[in-house]
Amino acid sequence: MREIVFDTETTGLSPANGDKLVEIGCIEMVNRVETGKTYHTFLNPERPMDPAAFAVHGLSDSFLSDKPLFEDVVEDFLDFIDDSPLVAHNASFDFSFINAELAACGRLKVSMTRMVDTLVLARTKFPGAKHSLDALCTRFGIDRSHRVLHGALLDAQLLAQVYVELTGGRQIGLGLDPIARATIDFGDLNGNAADRPRSAPRPARVFAASEEELERHRAFIAKLVDPLWTMNDQEAEIDAGKAGA
Repeated sequence: MREIVFDTETTGLSPANGDKLVEIGCIEMVNRVETGKTYHTFLNPERPMDPAAFAVHGLSDSFLSDKPLFEDVVEDFLDFIDDSPLVAHNASFDFSFINAELAACGRLKVSMTRMVDTLVLARTKFPGAKHSLDALCTRFGIDRSHRVLHGALLDAQLLAQVYVELTGGRQIGLGLDPIARATIDFGDLNGNAADRPRSAPRPARVFAASEEELERHRAFIAKLVDPLWTMNDQEAEIDAGKAGA
């Protein structure tokens, strides 16, 4: 199953107040394994950055001034996410910004049924614990030493590892998970056995010793001095003689 783990950075906390996306980072996963395919872009929000948001991600107005608008990259973004489930931490926040940007471009919003929220998963699995991305990385032993500031692609990469741990760990593909099992193509296992392709049988392996090997074995045995089986034969003859006496 293909899934997209993603994160966003914004100018503030609410698209309803005019805040905009400034960065999107996406990681492709298939059956909970990263494929190496990513999508990443910075965006020009065409509005000033909130100081509190700048303190989080460090993306300044001057840095973003020459970056593309969302409408310039929307096709590439939609092509990458396709119709896959979208995994995010506190996903309703990211979905609200994505859908606000899509609506502004006259595009259909992403259905909330595609949303997988790792914050909800973490709260369910570890009630009462800390559920921030940093806290979950610490819990699962995921190295985040290179995370000085928030960054969409970096956070998506960390979240991908957290998501794997929250959904069963690296052994999820052993077939114990119904989601993983559902993605396996078992082929026509219930069809007529006679109709299934058959591979050519392997030739029988020869395990018997060759005549050359037998001869080497006899030559080796002939060199032994008083082998145990000879002594046993002699003892048997002695015992037989005693019995007949």
